[in-house]
Amino acid sequence: MTTKTLGDALPDEIARVTEILGHYQQIGPAGAFGAMMIKASLDRSTRALASGDIGLMLVCLNDLKEYSE
Repeated sequence: MTTKTLGDALPDEIARVTEILGHYQQIGPAGAFGAMMIKASLDRSTRALASGDIGLMLVCLNDLKEYSE
């Protein structure tokens, strides 16, 4: 079993949740609130990754893992 580094895991989760965002956007108005929440999480995660703040990256990784298809 290989363990991903935080620097690898967070971009993978960002990509996974971005796909989920697409599903919410396809729903239309009924998915608008969910899409808004997902976008906020993705924005925070992208900023955390860019900043290199390990603590914030861990928080964001755990946040993104909460989203399921």
